[in-house]
Amino acid sequence: MATPGLLGDTATRDYSHKLSLFNAFAEPELRGLMTGLGLQPGMRVLDAGCGTGEALNWLREAVGPEGAVAGLDLSAPHLAVARSTVDASIKLFAGDLLHTPFPPCSFDLIWCVNTINHLREPLRGLRALITLLRPNGRIALGQSSLVPDMYFAWDARLERLTNEAVRQYYRERYGLDERSLTGVRALVGLLRHAGLEDVRPRTLMIERVSPLSAATEAYLGRAIFRDTWGERLRPYLPADDFGELTRLCDPDDPRYALRRPDFHFLQSFTLCVGAQP
Repeated sequence: MATPGLLGDTATRDYSHKLSLFNAFAEPELRGLMTGLGLQPGMRVLDAGCGTGEALNWLREAVGPEGAVAGLDLSAPHLAVARSTVDASIKLFAGDLLHTPFPPCSFDLIWCVNTINHLREPLRGLRALITLLRPNGRIALGQSSLVPDMYFAWDARLERLTNEAVRQYYRERYGLDERSLTGVRALVGLLRHAGLEDVRPRTLMIERVSPLSAATEAYLGRAIFRDTWGERLRPYLPADDFGELTRLCDPDDPRYALRRPDFHFLQSFTLCVGAQP
């Protein structure tokens, strides 16, 4: 059996619901970044770590029917969801970044978002992807939250304690220390160490204020407040702070954070693009 990824990923692990919620939440910003890549009709594009496949359809729109789009993901459950949602012309493949089914020089662009941070050897994974690029091809490497997110604009103390509790939970669950994840923030260096040229980062803030759209409330309420936080953080917070966090995350509580008129949320997203020499 293959060794699980840095964050526990295997071919059977399933967090497809969280992926779908994030893609719906961040669609305007992600599609805007795609537009900035200057994709042309006829290009061949790979989404490496395609998850539930929403980005595949957006890429398909950019390259048109004369282009070709493929998706690669380790998780069979994620690919099952993608097959139910992507355009019939899009090819989906099971595999990891180190063992892809593609021949060298297959793609003009590789889109790889919130994936490289799951690898135990991100530089090795990136170099494997580079072999798939055509001459002058590019890799667009994306990562959420290089800057700490803001959830409770009115209570920076509780927000800090909650973020620290999440980090402690992940360190204990996956046997990581803080240095294990420092590569996540070093996208520019990663691309340059891999030999790519003309490396250009762009960081934007995904910003949401009350009243929230249904997609934003679903992502924050389910994927963050319930699935990422919730009961798992009880051991890492003082009882009073955990109680306050629970009330802010409870849709049935009058203090529910997502319905406060002063709710203001920020999450950074960085896309770093490098070109094959």
